[in-house]
Amino acid sequence: MNENIGFQLSRAPRIWRAVLDQRLAPLGLTQTRWVTLYHLWRMPEGQPQCDLARAIGVEAPSLVRTLDQLCEQGLVERCPCDQDRRTKRVHLTEQATPLLEKIDAIVREAREEMLKGLDDEEQERLSDMLNRIEANGQALLSPEDCQG
Repeated sequence: MNENIGFQLSRAPRIWRAVLDQRLAPLGLTQTRWVTLYHLWRMPEGQPQCDLARAIGVEAPSLVRTLDQLCEQGLVERCPCDQDRRTKRVHLTEQATPLLEKIDAIVREAREEMLKGLDDEEQERLSDMLNRIEANGQALLSPEDCQG
């Protein structure tokens, strides 16, 4: 059994984020901003703030500052929810689209380079294994650890 696998599982995402941070820095984006924009782009339109926070893996209050900054940049807007006035729905603006297309191109290129040498079948197996590891880990967490 590979006793270093836990360290490998923690290093790979750090390296992945570092590569993307380095490549996205010329666009003037911090990690929290590009991660927020990218997740919002991939999710259905008009996400509640709490759902966006959950998808990113942060607490909802932590997301507020980032959304404030993105609103100031004109990249997102928050609108009240018709069903619940306490809930804010987050929408991308048209101004965000060209930036997101650049982010997507950079992410795709980095993904290809990071997965170089793995054929489609190996990438599919890797994805399946990572999904199973994630599910196993989630099952080990107590319910209160999963919220946020």
